[in-house]
This record gives sequence, C-alpha cells and structure tokens, in this order.
Amino acid sequence: MPDKFPSGQAPELRGAQDFSVRAFGCRIQIETACAEAYAVLERYVLPSLPRTACDTQPDALEPGISIRIDTQEDQLQLSVDGVAVASAAQAIDLVPDLIRVLDDAVLNHLKSLHAVHAGVVLCGDRAVLLPGVTHAGKSSLVAEFLRRGATYFSDEFALIDPEGRVHPYPRPLLLRDGRPRQVPVLPGEFNAPVGDAPAPIGWILSLEYQPSSTWNVKPVSQSEGLLILLRNTPHILVDSPDMIAVFQRAVADARCYVGSRAEAAQAADQILRLVAGRPA
Repeated sequence: MPDKFPSGQAPELRGAQDFSVRAFGCRIQIETACAEAYAVLERYVLPSLPRTACDTQPDALEPGISIRIDTQEDQLQLSVDGVAVASAAQAIDLVPDLIRVLDDAVLNHLKSLHAVHAGVVLCGDRAVLLPGVTHAGKSSLVAEFLRRGATYFSDEFALIDPEGRVHPYPRPLLLRDGRPRQVPVLPGEFNAPVGDAPAPIGWILSLEYQPSSTWNVKPVSQSEGLLILLRNTPHILVDSPDMIAVFQRAVADARCYVGSRAEAAQAADQILRLVAGRPA
C-alpha cells in the first residue's frame, strides 16, 4: 500500500500523551501517541480552556468522553469512546470531524444552558446573535466581525443560561473561503479576543444568504425573535419545558431583524451600522 503521509515518513510516535478539558459539565479526555496529532489536538480542542493531565481514575459519576488519534497503517484514525469516527492522512484534516464530536459531547451534557444554532460575537457589552442552520454562512460572517474588532463567542452555537445571557463557546471557526473543505481557524489569527464571561443579547439577526441579493433587512418583534430562537435550537421542546421562558428572557432587551444579505463583508458592515444606531 503506498505511503500517504505527506513527508513520505510515518508520523513520529512517542509514549502516550494526554490532557483533559472540562467544558459545560462534560469531561473531555484526549490521548495520542503521535506527535503531529498531539500538536493538532492541543491547538484545536477548545483552545481557550485550561488543560490538565488526564485523570488516572476519573469520577465515575462525572459525564465525559474519551477522544484518541491512533496510527492505522498509512492513516491517522480519530476514535470517540473506542469507536472510530474518521480517518485521514494528516491530523489537521481530522479537525472538522473532531470539532463536530466536541459539539455533540457538549450539547449532550448541557445542564442549565440551552443551545441555539447561531454565530455569536460581542460588540461593546452586548452580544450579536446570527441564527441559522449549519452551512448557512454563519462562520464567514463571524469571521468578518472578528476582522473588524469584535470579540469571539462562537461560530456555531449560542449557549443561553436561565437569565437569558449567552455564554462563549470557544471552538475554532470552520471556514471554507472558496476551498472545497472546511479548515479550522483560531480567533487569534484575526487578532480577535475570545469572550470569557456571559453577556446579554443586544441584537438577533436571522439573515438568509443570497449571493445576488442586496441588503434587505427589516425589524421584527421580540415575539418573532423568540420564534427564531426556537426554530434554531437542537433541543426538543417537550424535553426542555423551561426553554420558552429562557428564550423569552434572552430576547427581552434585544432588537430583532429578519431579511437577506449578500456577501459576508458587506453584511458585517451593515450590521455594525445597526449596532452603532445608524441607519443601514
């Protein structure tokens, strides 16, 4: 079988290296014997959160997952709780799958927080929510905000607490920028800070990306803002009976808009005009 590793050599193997991250009630244990994979895991697993050595005997009552990258012939294999989920010739190509694994783990272990599919940035002391389904262009729009000095919260999930505040979910952005595959990008590559505390929601903008569209946005009521959050949550309402009250508090002081946008750079400029109180 031909060698697929880019250097023509198998990756450097060491004794098992590991670390642990705790995020939103979930313990994430990371392990690999591949130096290349360890560097990638250290860089991209919720990078703004502290690392500790993996527990030799973790609390059996503490929920968590175990993530490994192993070498399998000419491939690197990503496994979660002993089940292989992806393989690639280079560790960096496993990162999109790794981030989705982390997303699933965090969402499955949330206790007091409710998730909404939304990009989130902080402008001043209030958050801007950009709800939308996966592949709706949230990450590209968030990236444009970061280029303009906003603070990063998330490019995929808004995590909302019982008081209606949104918490940072500091996963790497996944961007295409014209490429066939998503690539991970850290906020620091835009010289952007990462949020470290919850914030009230100031604006909710549900914008459909239409390449040939002009900026066409109108204000809507907070009741419609509530429906936007409900339409974009991955939770099932019957399983989270308090969710409506939580989202009502989230929209209580927010200005809500719906409409269409064209390219992300233009939309970010228009949204910042709204945030600044100037006509868009």
